Amino acid sequence: MVPSPARSERLEALKAEVRAIESAGVAGTRECLPFGVESIDARLAGGGLACAALHEVAADRPGLSDDAAATLFLAAVAARRCAANGTVLWALARRDLFAPGLAMAGLPPDNVLYAECGRDEDVLAVMEEGLRHGGLDAVIGEVRKVPMAATRRLQLAAEEGGTMALMLKRWRRQEEDPLAAPSAAVTRWRVGCAPSQPLPVAGIGRPRWRLDLARQRGGEPHHWIMEGPDAKGCLALPDGAEHRPNPARAAA
Repeated sequence: MVPSPARSERLEALKAEVRAIESAGVAGTRECLPFGVESIDARLAGGGLACAALHEVAADRPGLSDDAAATLFLAAVAARRCAANGTVLWALARRDLFAPGLAMAGLPPDNVLYAECGRDEDVLAVMEEGLRHGGLDAVIGEVRKVPMAATRRLQLAAEEGGTMALMLKRWRRQEEDPLAAPSAAVTRWRVGCAPSQPLPVAGIGRPRWRLDLARQRGGEPHHWIMEGPDAKGCLALPDGAEHRPNPARAAA
């Protein structure tokens, strides 16, 4: 069936609109938040995380340990984005955040507004409103399933409000990768736990993570072994760590 001229024109107009949205997202990456770790910042387009953009994070594997690591990664990013008296809006899917743990990653309770939403649709709506408000340093949302159109709306809202959007994509089923679905996010990350450095005495060392940059707009994927955040939300390179591209994980 041959499409009518009017339908073809409409289709081309929609394609142009999508290209304009994507171009706006690239332009919005000029103001960036660096990690302060050269090996990471050098791999990121723009030298850091775009401040007015959407970024997605997922646990490397289903389970409490990797899920906690992904949550602390988001908290550390938000903590560094926050000014001394800044505010972060965290839209909760369920009441499972541990405030002292967030504080250890640099995000104290006084800097966080919690919105207990329940459904993914409500989380997305709260995120969009918070991003368009323009008075927040970052907006974090926890979801399980997000349509592509919703991620485009969040990206546009982040650009409009000049606010960083951080999305924690939780596992729905063990065989279903949270980052498999298409998304308008500028960067997509996986975070998993790695063995800590052995200590000379009995005790618990600083946590280590497997950090995968699964996708980024305008750059290549990469993989690092990192030490978890300190009280200011800063990550660090462990001694003797290996950092290499991970094309197999990026392709997955």
